[in-house]
Amino acid sequence: MQEIINKIKRLKKEKNAVVLAHCYQPVEIDLVADYVGDSLYLSQVAATTSAQIIVFAGVYFMAQTAKILSPDKKVLLPQIEAGCRMADMIDYRQMLEFKQRYPDIPVVCYVNSTAEVKSECDLCVTSSNAVKVVKSLGAEKILFVPDTYLGKWVEKQLGNVEIITYPGFCPTHLQIRPEDIKQARLKYPQALVLAHPECHLSVSDMADYVGSTAGIMNFVKESSEKAFIIATEQGVTDRLIRDYPDKKFYPVKNDIVCPNMKMTSLEDILHVLENESNEIIVDEQVSKKALSCIDKMLKVSV
Repeated sequence: MQEIINKIKRLKKEKNAVVLAHCYQPVEIDLVADYVGDSLYLSQVAATTSAQIIVFAGVYFMAQTAKILSPDKKVLLPQIEAGCRMADMIDYRQMLEFKQRYPDIPVVCYVNSTAEVKSECDLCVTSSNAVKVVKSLGAEKILFVPDTYLGKWVEKQLGNVEIITYPGFCPTHLQIRPEDIKQARLKYPQALVLAHPECHLSVSDMADYVGSTAGIMNFVKESSEKAFIIATEQGVTDRLIRDYPDKKFYPVKNDIVCPNMKMTSLEDILHVLENESNEIIVDEQVSKKALSCIDKMLKVSV
């Protein structure tokens, strides 16, 4: 493995390349990553990096977003088959039909969506900034795609906005049920429950803290507590165990794993760096429209 790591680091220097890794990736990817974080943080990096090549250790929509934000850069996806089951739940035609059912209402899309879907939305959000961004619209009613659970969680946080959601969801987070939280609390009574807002609302309501992957990690960093039940993808638990050896972390279940996020290997990163393969291309007109949606989000998130 060390030989592969050394080759990747050498190629990054030679080619002025940067590796961005989402925190659901296999934890060993961090050994070659220049930046590790959630979707908002990685979007901000992609928008400002001076590197000529971006290798995105994540899934397809993330690499698309990086390309939209940096159209003059070469964006490579180590595993071209790494998609997002939530993003696949709505395509361009379904997006148009949803808007036609509810005309003249602002449309907000979760970053977990394709460039084509983003091109038909007014504003983009991540789980880190969804409440802040939706509030910034000042609208009494909005459409939200594709994650119904994140949308309804935001509605509950704000209290004064009606959010009409598309029936999309994250299959990984929906594996977590209220009974899992109850059992984990019985087993680890001193531990706080930290959950992602893609979880079912019945799970979010039982958590001590609800936030994005970065939010969960920051909560742990700043908390004086020593034990936590983690109700999100396994990659977050793996990194917390590594980074905070003085604290205890318990996955709410042992199988909360996103199969697409776990496709990437160090060998895949080396391969795309060597061959500059799996380049992400976004239609120019689609990219321009989607960029407006993402740019607005980044300005609000500053």
